[in-house]
Amino acid sequence: MPSLLREDPRYFQRGQGSFWGRVGYATSRIPVTRNDSGGTRFNSSELLGNCIAVGISNAYYPDGRTAAANFGELCFQLGTDAVSNNLKEFWPDVKHRLLGRPANQQP
Repeated sequence: MPSLLREDPRYFQRGQGSFWGRVGYATSRIPVTRNDSGGTRFNSSELLGNCIAVGISNAYYPDGRTAAANFGELCFQLGTDAVSNNLKEFWPDVKHRLLGRPANQQP
């Protein structure tokens, strides 16, 4: 979906600022993304791709063919992606605290 819609699906770490500012930034990358020209726009590839994946997944199970089940799974998937972005944002800091060296320094 990102290549069809000319969006950049990668997460770019902010790396500085307050804790809550960084959490907000990482979470905001779910509805907002960069386009191929470097600007920002609504992350339609994230939403469309997850909608398609959830629809296919729930179509396989007979008891999961309701709109409510699809919506619940979509919200869970978007929440999982938000948690993943936050892990990507803070992992270098955690790694530095645990290992005591900068994230880009090799052992």
